Amino acid sequence: MEGAAPRRMGPDEDMGPVLSLLTMAFSFMEGRIDPPSSLGRMGVAELSRAAAEAELWVIEGESGPLACMILTPQAETLYLGKLAVAHAARGMGLARQMIGLSVARARELGLPSVSLQTRVELMENHATFAALGFEMVGTTAHPGYDRPTTVNFRQMV
Repeated sequence: MEGAAPRRMGPDEDMGPVLSLLTMAFSFMEGRIDPPSSLGRMGVAELSRAAAEAELWVIEGESGPLACMILTPQAETLYLGKLAVAHAARGMGLARQMIGLSVARARELGLPSVSLQTRVELMENHATFAALGFEMVGTTAHPGYDRPTTVNFRQMV
């Protein structure tokens, strides 16, 4: 979306539209991933907390948020979580724009990389993140699982 710049949301803003975007964008995972997405346990209070304790970024359109992500500084990386793009805005380069911002924020924070995770079952996400400059660096398992459930990606900055 030409001209739309990401902006950082504050914790006192209305998180309902962001939660709606995330719910719609992540709905394709239902029934495909095991365990279910942590988004099912996320509400407006958790998004407000993310805006206060981490960084919640959005790209807005006339009718509300078109893309969002949560950036969380960790010891050796900037963790990119809950990256979502509205169905109607896909193919406009918004995910690429958000990832570019995450790389810039990592540099500003003096962190050497941006990291993210996606589920093992979501092969299309693996290909997308590889095309956006991320390298697969390993897998992890959710508690209680004896097989990998998550694929870890990293992009050096």
